[in-house]
Order: sequence, then C-alpha cells, then structure tokens
Amino acid sequence: MGVDSDLFFVLGVVIAALSLPSILGAISEGRAPRAAAILVMIGGGLILLAVYQRPGLYSLQSTPEAFVRVVGRYLN
Repeated sequence: MGVDSDLFFVLGVVIAALSLPSILGAISEGRAPRAAAILVMIGGGLILLAVYQRPGLYSLQSTPEAFVRVVGRYLN
C-alpha cells in the first residue's frame, strides 16, 4: 500500500481548521495559544508532506476535490 498524500492533505487542512477556535479562545482570554500552535504545526506539516510528495497537485481550487477523493475512497 502506497503513501496517501490526499489523506495527509485533508487531515492537515482539518487539523489546521480545528486550531482556529483554540487560537481565538486563547487570545480572548489573554493567554498564549500553545495548543493551537501545536495543532497548526501538525496540520501544516501534513499539508507540506502532501505537497512535497505530489507537487503541483494541491491548490485552493483543488481542495474540495481532494476531500471528495478521500471521503469516496474510505466510504466506498
């Protein structure tokens, strides 16, 4: 079984998106967003790994297509 760069990309986007509420909560409470920073680094690392494995495949316009491919692959 090969490396699934689509899965890495989708997980990275989801993890990075989940860090946004943590960032906003930390800033509104006046504390450092440490957990959010870790989530951003993990999500960004997964996105970079996917882009490194398949350069030129991922862009803002192709993000929904990557989500559909991953969901279709694992639900089918």
